[in-house]
Amino acid sequence: MSLPLNPAFLATDPPPVMEARRWIAGKTFAEDRPLLNVSQAAPVESPPLALRQALAEAALNDPQAHLYGPVLGLPALRAEIASQFSAAYGGAIAPEQVAVTQGCNQAFCAIMASIAGPGDEVILPTPWYFNHKMWFDMQGVVTVPLDTGATLIPSAEAAAALITEKTRAIVLVTPNNPGGVEYPAETVAAFYALARDRGLALVLDETYRDFDSRHSVERGGRPHDLFTDPAWPETLVQLYSFSKAYRLTGHRVGSVIASAERLAEVEKFLDCVAICPSQLGQIGALWGMRNLRQWVAGERDEILSRRKAMEAGFHALAGWKLLGCGAYFACVEHPFEMGSDVLCKRLVDDCAILMLPGTMFHPEDSPAGKRQIRIAFANVDAAGIAELFRRLAAFRP
Repeated sequence: MSLPLNPAFLATDPPPVMEARRWIAGKTFAEDRPLLNVSQAAPVESPPLALRQALAEAALNDPQAHLYGPVLGLPALRAEIASQFSAAYGGAIAPEQVAVTQGCNQAFCAIMASIAGPGDEVILPTPWYFNHKMWFDMQGVVTVPLDTGATLIPSAEAAAALITEKTRAIVLVTPNNPGGVEYPAETVAAFYALARDRGLALVLDETYRDFDSRHSVERGGRPHDLFTDPAWPETLVQLYSFSKAYRLTGHRVGSVIASAERLAEVEKFLDCVAICPSQLGQIGALWGMRNLRQWVAGERDEILSRRKAMEAGFHALAGWKLLGCGAYFACVEHPFEMGSDVLCKRLVDDCAILMLPGTMFHPEDSPAGKRQIRIAFANVDAAGIAELFRRLAAFRP
């Protein structure tokens, strides 16, 4: 007799990145045409040497680095996040309004577990980040898709029409994964007003905030003004990840900014699933925040240069349409009759390119999902981007 299995898990799609990896299992690629893997948005290089040295020093000489710590994170890191984010957004964030988590995915799961339960509804723009949809499916939370159309920018007015008595939250990701678009400040403000007025939570995932072009010298400013409202804790939850900016993917460090009362409930969840965040990861994140501002600025400049290369390449590639591009991602519309799920498997065999089809980011019956592809270009340098376009131009269905 097999062990019981939660039917909600059976109804949840498998992790898309792991599914895509199975497409290349056992395959070999020519030396003169190696695999171009643009399927996953994660740095593949190690953190900068100085950060690695700080981690090594802590591992060797700090006994506390190997012990349990506070469930909501190291006080010094919570205070640093509060200070730097207050300055960046022009608002007031207190250390007790910050929690540190084992990566941003855990931050999302923890906060949503405190907001929505089985039968509740959450509005999620499409194309969506697949792990968000997977969590709702496993928890019995109803995902209400919000179509973003050709611009990939969601409309607060359209979202208002989807709100019911069961709606608990609206989730936004900006810069967007998978769309790449940076939501305009007025769009974010409109959603904040909608959530505030309807008594909902606005969960704002800013995992890729460090690569928002509005942080650049030539544009300046901040991506939104939500934290300038003294009443922000009544509506807003912000999520962040240290994985991308500091290359700490394996150390799993994320954060939640929310009301202290909300975090008291989140603490219950975190104590059950992890007890505390990784001590070494937090030490690395804190050191990075205090010492790597210029280095992160250089990383942002490099990503922005790759973004320009992606934009130029798709504008010149016949038949393809660039829908959104920014941070780590480009979302494109392909010109072929086949669905994107079929096309992406063909591109592995015919072009040695691995990327994710739009079917992984949309409802099952979505025509847009069949037309779209997500390309994670952050790990492909200028030569690799040029090669990507050569292969796509040569592809014949």
